[in-house]
Amino acid sequence: MRKLSMEELRRDSVEDFKNKQKNPLVLVLDNVRSLHNVGSAFRTADAFAVEKIYLCGITGTPPNKEIHKTALGATESVEWVHVPSTLEAVEGLKGSGYQVWAVEQAEGSTSLSDFSPAADGKYAFVFGNEVFGVEDEVIRAADGILEIPQFGTKHSLNISVTVGVVVWDVISKTIARPEAL
Repeated sequence: MRKLSMEELRRDSVEDFKNKQKNPLVLVLDNVRSLHNVGSAFRTADAFAVEKIYLCGITGTPPNKEIHKTALGATESVEWVHVPSTLEAVEGLKGSGYQVWAVEQAEGSTSLSDFSPAADGKYAFVFGNEVFGVEDEVIRAADGILEIPQFGTKHSLNISVTVGVVVWDVISKTIARPEAL
């Protein structure tokens, strides 16, 4: 076995990526403080051809050297917009036909393992502030709440890990299934 070379990976150029059809997934970052977490969300969004990222409230925006450090150029390929209010972004997405799911530990949440996204659905996932989580008003406005099952003592994951887990779960249940290819 050997690692594949960059040529063998046949990655899209930024221009090709921008022009290709994206997966009907949107990430909403609700007052995320860490610029490294923002950059990581961009990199994950690029890896899975996510449609767009909504950077809300105090969430930092490109161009920014700290975001770039973890995004590794994904801020150039992934479409994004800054919205002052996460609730405003959520209401707009719902009005555009997206199902909005807050990713949070909350009463009435659905375990990610039990989440069954429709292959033809449009989904927006809200990821909250590192300390305070998703705003209460946003949770109330969401169509549902997803919770990642955890078994350790910390009861939380870094937002960058959470974004990767949720996006891969949805992709694997819809687009990446053998019967969907």
